[in-house]
Amino acid sequence: MSTELTWFKSSHSGTEGGACVEVAPSPGTVHVRDSKDKAGPTLGFPPGRWAEFVAFAARQPLP
Repeated sequence: MSTELTWFKSSHSGTEGGACVEVAPSPGTVHVRDSKDKAGPTLGFPPGRWAEFVAFAARQPLP
């Protein structure tokens, strides 16, 4: 069984290299990292908490 994560960047991310995050779901955890620092630190969230954050962020007005 492979333990390597498969990372995904938002379809809303452009190619300009701005402030983007990538996520990698795994059983029991959603991993999050800075797309510009792939070797850097990651955060891990329970799937339910990540879903709550995404729902909250979607409700926020764009600048």
